[in-house]
Amino acid sequence: MEKVNEKEREFRFGDSGPKYLHRGPYMEWGIIVLKPGDTLGAHYHEQIEEVFYFVEGTPKMIIDEETCRVTEGDAFRIEAKERHNIINDTPNPIKTIFIKAPYNPKDKVSCE
Repeated sequence: MEKVNEKEREFRFGDSGPKYLHRGPYMEWGIIVLKPGDTLGAHYHEQIEEVFYFVEGTPKMIIDEETCRVTEGDAFRIEAKERHNIINDTPNPIKTIFIKAPYNPKDKVSCE
């Protein structure tokens, strides 16, 4: 068993970006906060499947060439090789939970 409290972890950029709560050995998951104007960054994974569950906010989710306006409570399952990005074009921060499996921190291909 591994127990962690969100307050014990830090966001990549201080008060925003990804915050990993568990990493490996089979999956990883955490929270992403994007401030107004921030983007996740277009990327895809060769083998990893990723899920995003939106807790707060209504950003744009782009998967391959399809753009969706997110509603709080939406969940997206992104298959391996599907290019994806989150764009916070709203005036408020957004918060999403992400889950990635299998665990492979090197399996990311940036598209920007």
